[in-house]
Amino acid sequence: MTMQLAQRHHMDAILSFAEDNARVGHLPGELIGRSWKRCIHEYGLDPCRPRNARIVTHQTLREHQDSVDEFLNVARAGVDQLYGMVAQLGYVLLLTDHRGVTVQYLGDKNSDRRLRQAGLYLGADWSEQYAGTCAVGTCIQEQKALTCHRVDHFDATHIELTCTSAPILDPFGKLLAVLDISALDSPHARHSQTFALNLTQLYARMIEDAYFLRRYRNQVIFRCDASREFVQVNGQYLFAIDDNGRIEASNTAGRALISDTPAAAESEGRPSLTQLFECQLRDIWSIPFDQEDQVRAFRHQSSGDTFFAALVQPRATLARRNRDEAPEVLENVPRLDALAADDPVMRRTLGLARRLRNRDVGLLILGETGTGKEVLARAVHDSSHRSKRAFVAVNCAAIPESLIESELFGYVSGAFTGARAKGMRGLIQQADGGTLFLDEIGDMPLQLQTRLLRVLAEGEILPIGAQSPVRINCRVIAATHQNLEELINKGAFRADLYYRLNGATLRLPPLRQRADRQHVIQSVLKNLIADGGLPDVRIRADAMSALLAHDWPGNIRQLVNALTFAEATCDGREITASDLPEECLSCHPLFVGGRDDVTSGSNPLLDALNEHHWNISRVARHFNVSRPTVYRWMNQQGISSPRFLGHSPD
Repeated sequence: MTMQLAQRHHMDAILSFAEDNARVGHLPGELIGRSWKRCIHEYGLDPCRPRNARIVTHQTLREHQDSVDEFLNVARAGVDQLYGMVAQLGYVLLLTDHRGVTVQYLGDKNSDRRLRQAGLYLGADWSEQYAGTCAVGTCIQEQKALTCHRVDHFDATHIELTCTSAPILDPFGKLLAVLDISALDSPHARHSQTFALNLTQLYARMIEDAYFLRRYRNQVIFRCDASREFVQVNGQYLFAIDDNGRIEASNTAGRALISDTPAAAESEGRPSLTQLFECQLRDIWSIPFDQEDQVRAFRHQSSGDTFFAALVQPRATLARRNRDEAPEVLENVPRLDALAADDPVMRRTLGLARRLRNRDVGLLILGETGTGKEVLARAVHDSSHRSKRAFVAVNCAAIPESLIESELFGYVSGAFTGARAKGMRGLIQQADGGTLFLDEIGDMPLQLQTRLLRVLAEGEILPIGAQSPVRINCRVIAATHQNLEELINKGAFRADLYYRLNGATLRLPPLRQRADRQHVIQSVLKNLIADGGLPDVRIRADAMSALLAHDWPGNIRQLVNALTFAEATCDGREITASDLPEECLSCHPLFVGGRDDVTSGSNPLLDALNEHHWNISRVARHFNVSRPTVYRWMNQQGISSPRFLGHSPD
């Protein structure tokens, strides 16, 4: 089909669509369709009368450039970098102001005449009102990133072009500029521009954020991201804040986060970071002091998701805060501090435990099975003034109901048949002066709950068969994975005992929700090595990725078992993904799908074996592991070497 005929078909398609009778030619998507209708019904453009590219005068261009001069100084580095990535693919780069006039342009000088004729040039006006449906003009109208590919364009002279644009917004959400990459001769397939769209959006965000940082360079900026590793260099959310933590401006991602947080979105006046995250003002200003990497974890008020934050501070502000406003530093308590690194829930839990460790108020520790409730209780005891006396742990779910009373309260000589001749001090009495830890308190029988309540209320116990009570002075810490309030409603737990035990609640998050999972993994391994007197062993990156991706339904208890297994079975002194228990590999790329992938042909190990003709040494080098590891992988996934091969698999 000649170009003239193609243009004629395109004009007919637009007219047919505008008349709601789209029976010929290209049927546009919803966004492009809206633009076509605007061109005809609002701007009065005629698809049968193509318009030449409009290049504004030098004086007009200068006026447009001057209006965004500070922005252009910031954007130039990003524009140059993006053009360097796409130039060899035949793209030119346009940066327009909010009215669609190209204020910065990079293109191939060898194609200068064709580019100017097509309007891919400095000073070109790509507003939708003049140029019709196009990436820049439609991006301005829709405030969305888009690709206008070939026959998406309204003007028939543009149907060989492909153009991709993304909006750049100012700190208050107002359109500031449009970033565009375009090509004169593009492939016919629309999906060929998917990467162009993603790349343009990425650089638009980078330029937008660089401008935000420049504009608020004299204010404190709270920068956060879902990744701790990237927050300092590429934090997705930016908030300029005042001394009271109130948000004065934010980038696009930050504004979206505010709108998703009712407490912040509905606040009168400027919202505060304390309405956006579960924190206090001191938590924000202490970010540079709390962790070596000057990053701190926060939990989002609405979703509960974890974000990692850093502060970008002007030099004068930083000096003043270091001198005059260094935050209160809590007393170091090594046994408690060792239980976590930087997790918001653990930080709050350990802060409360630190303050209450020397108080005789009852503590109730809540958390899923395996989260370390007894470890926390023991750390509270070891950090308290009772540390030189006994810590007695009682698993209320493990003692047979027929024995629990005698185990807890003890008995005197001759109290019942089979009793010891000298009687026995019960566990509560053994904890005198120290700490009594009642694990799985939700499983204690109601009758025993009544007696325990009396002990707590009166500070004395009556051993079985005794005539007079025995005074005791112990701190009680209880723990459970159950919902005690639901048990109270069902009549399975005494409300008065609940309130007696619950002087303060310490909550332990499940391992899968902890922001410091990597610290926990390394700490558990370190303790295993120390307790067993073992040589040092390290966790390789592939194994750490698999461990971090696992859901850990058994929490830290399951992690201990997994690392114990991995340490015992690893080759040398390095744990790789293949050394982990099979249940830990459900999210690891090499093992996703397990044996099912072997039969489907999508298994990476089987693919590598076939590629290297079942030469195990080459496959081991391919994955950078030892030959025994490859054999173990094959065994785990039920892969056997084919017998018909005429050469050695080694």
